[in-house]
Amino acid sequence: MKAELTWQEAKTQAQAMELELAALIPKDAVISIDQKKKGMLLSCNKTQHNWNGSTTITVAEGTNIEPIVKDIEAHYQSGLFGVRNRLDIRGSYEVQIIARSGGGENYIVAEGLAPNQIDIDSGSPCFTLPEGIYPGGDF
Repeated sequence: MKAELTWQEAKTQAQAMELELAALIPKDAVISIDQKKKGMLLSCNKTQHNWNGSTTITVAEGTNIEPIVKDIEAHYQSGLFGVRNRLDIRGSYEVQIIARSGGGENYIVAEGLAPNQIDIDSGSPCFTLPEGIYPGGDF
Protein backbone atom coordinates (compact mmCIF):
# COMPACT_ATOMS: atom_id res chain seq x y z
CA MET A 1 0.00 0.00 0.00
CA LYS A 2 1.11 3.53 -0.66
CA ALA A 3 0.84 5.24 2.74
CA GLU A 4 2.90 8.18 1.44
CA LEU A 5 0.33 8.99 -1.27
CA THR A 6 -1.84 12.06 -0.56
CA TRP A 7 -5.54 12.06 -1.37
CA GLN A 8 -4.86 14.70 -4.04
CA GLU A 9 -2.22 12.50 -5.69
CA ALA A 10 -4.51 9.48 -5.48
CA LYS A 11 -7.32 11.46 -7.10
CA THR A 12 -5.03 12.69 -9.87
CA GLN A 13 -3.82 9.14 -10.54
CA ALA A 14 -7.36 7.70 -10.68
CA GLN A 15 -8.64 10.48 -12.94
CA ALA A 16 -5.68 10.04 -15.30
CA MET A 17 -6.49 6.32 -15.56
CA GLU A 18 -10.17 7.12 -16.23
CA LEU A 19 -9.06 9.23 -19.21
CA GLU A 20 -6.61 6.53 -20.34
CA LEU A 21 -9.51 4.07 -20.40
CA ALA A 22 -11.75 6.57 -22.21
CA ALA A 23 -9.02 7.02 -24.85
CA LEU A 24 -9.39 3.32 -25.76
CA ILE A 25 -12.93 3.93 -27.04
CA PRO A 26 -12.93 4.41 -30.83
CA LYS A 27 -12.71 8.14 -31.53
CA ASP A 28 -15.41 8.02 -34.21
CA ALA A 29 -17.90 6.70 -31.62
CA VAL A 30 -17.21 9.31 -28.92
CA ILE A 31 -19.57 12.29 -28.68
CA SER A 32 -18.40 13.60 -25.29
CA ILE A 33 -16.34 12.73 -22.22
CA ASP A 34 -17.60 14.01 -18.86
CA GLN A 35 -15.20 13.48 -15.98
CA LYS A 36 -16.64 14.40 -12.58
CA LYS A 37 -14.49 16.96 -10.82
CA LYS A 38 -15.27 15.61 -7.36
CA GLY A 39 -15.51 12.16 -5.85
CA MET A 40 -15.64 10.64 -2.40
CA LEU A 41 -13.45 8.67 -0.06
CA LEU A 42 -14.21 5.07 0.90
CA SER A 43 -12.44 3.01 3.55
CA CYS A 44 -9.83 0.47 2.46
CA ASN A 45 -9.24 -0.65 6.04
CA LYS A 46 -9.17 0.84 9.56
CA THR A 47 -6.49 3.40 8.71
CA GLN A 48 -6.64 3.98 4.96
CA HIS A 49 -9.04 5.29 2.32
CA ASN A 50 -9.21 5.46 -1.44
CA TRP A 51 -10.63 8.15 -3.70
CA ASN A 52 -13.58 7.11 -5.88
CA GLY A 53 -14.80 8.98 -8.93
CA SER A 54 -16.23 8.48 -12.40
CA THR A 55 -16.20 9.47 -16.03
CA THR A 56 -19.11 9.10 -18.45
CA ILE A 57 -18.53 8.78 -22.18
CA THR A 58 -21.46 9.47 -24.48
CA VAL A 59 -21.18 7.50 -27.70
CA ALA A 60 -22.98 7.82 -31.03
CA GLU A 61 -26.45 6.33 -31.22
CA GLY A 62 -26.34 2.74 -32.38
CA THR A 63 -22.85 2.09 -31.01
CA ASN A 64 -22.52 -1.49 -29.80
CA ILE A 65 -20.97 -1.00 -26.37
CA GLU A 66 -20.19 -4.60 -25.38
CA PRO A 67 -17.40 -5.11 -27.98
CA ILE A 68 -15.81 -1.83 -26.81
CA VAL A 69 -15.80 -3.02 -23.20
CA LYS A 70 -14.35 -6.37 -24.30
CA ASP A 71 -11.60 -4.58 -26.28
CA ILE A 72 -10.69 -2.58 -23.16
CA GLU A 73 -10.61 -5.85 -21.20
CA ALA A 74 -8.26 -7.42 -23.78
CA HIS A 75 -5.99 -4.37 -23.62
CA TYR A 76 -5.38 -4.99 -19.90
CA GLN A 77 -5.04 -8.79 -19.97
CA SER A 78 -1.36 -8.55 -19.10
CA GLY A 79 0.79 -5.95 -17.42
CA LEU A 80 0.26 -3.98 -14.23
CA PHE A 81 -3.46 -4.72 -14.09
CA GLY A 82 -5.53 -7.87 -13.89
CA VAL A 83 -9.07 -8.12 -15.20
CA ARG A 84 -12.28 -9.87 -14.39
CA ASN A 85 -15.68 -9.61 -16.00
CA ARG A 86 -19.29 -10.31 -15.26
CA LEU A 87 -22.78 -9.47 -16.37
CA ASP A 88 -24.35 -6.74 -14.29
CA ILE A 89 -27.88 -6.92 -12.90
CA ARG A 90 -29.27 -5.76 -16.29
CA GLY A 91 -27.31 -8.41 -18.18
CA SER A 92 -24.77 -5.92 -19.57
CA TYR A 93 -21.13 -6.95 -19.83
CA GLU A 94 -18.75 -5.13 -17.49
CA VAL A 95 -15.06 -5.44 -16.76
CA GLN A 96 -13.13 -4.63 -13.61
CA ILE A 97 -9.49 -3.67 -14.00
CA ILE A 98 -7.50 -4.25 -10.81
CA ALA A 99 -3.94 -3.24 -9.98
CA ARG A 100 -1.86 -6.39 -9.55
CA SER A 101 0.14 -4.61 -6.85
CA GLY A 102 -2.92 -4.56 -4.59
CA GLY A 103 -3.60 -1.46 -2.60
CA GLY A 104 -7.20 -0.90 -3.67
CA GLU A 105 -6.71 0.59 -7.16
CA ASN A 106 -9.44 -0.61 -9.52
CA TYR A 107 -11.68 0.56 -12.35
CA ILE A 108 -15.02 -0.69 -13.65
CA VAL A 109 -15.95 -0.12 -17.30
CA ALA A 110 -19.54 -0.84 -18.28
CA GLU A 111 -22.53 0.28 -20.28
CA GLY A 112 -24.05 3.31 -18.55
CA LEU A 113 -27.54 3.53 -17.11
CA ALA A 114 -28.57 6.00 -19.80
CA PRO A 115 -28.64 4.98 -23.48
CA ASN A 116 -25.45 5.46 -25.50
CA GLN A 117 -23.18 5.83 -22.49
CA ILE A 118 -20.14 4.05 -21.14
CA ASP A 119 -19.34 4.56 -17.46
CA ILE A 120 -15.90 4.30 -15.93
CA ASP A 121 -15.90 4.11 -12.14
CA SER A 122 -12.56 4.46 -10.37
CA GLY A 123 -11.00 3.64 -7.06
CA SER A 124 -7.52 5.01 -6.38
CA PRO A 125 -4.73 3.26 -4.51
CA CYS A 126 -5.23 3.37 -0.74
CA PHE A 127 -3.64 6.16 1.29
CA THR A 128 -3.61 7.49 4.84
CA LEU A 129 -5.40 10.76 5.49
CA PRO A 130 -3.56 13.34 7.57
CA GLU A 131 -4.75 13.78 11.16
CA GLY A 132 -7.80 16.02 11.44
CA ILE A 133 -9.11 15.44 7.88
CA TYR A 134 -12.67 14.16 7.97
CA PRO A 135 -13.21 11.56 5.20
CA GLY A 136 -16.86 12.49 4.56
CA GLY A 137 -18.08 14.86 1.86
CA ASP A 138 -16.72 15.63 -1.60
CA PHE A 139 -13.04 15.38 -2.48
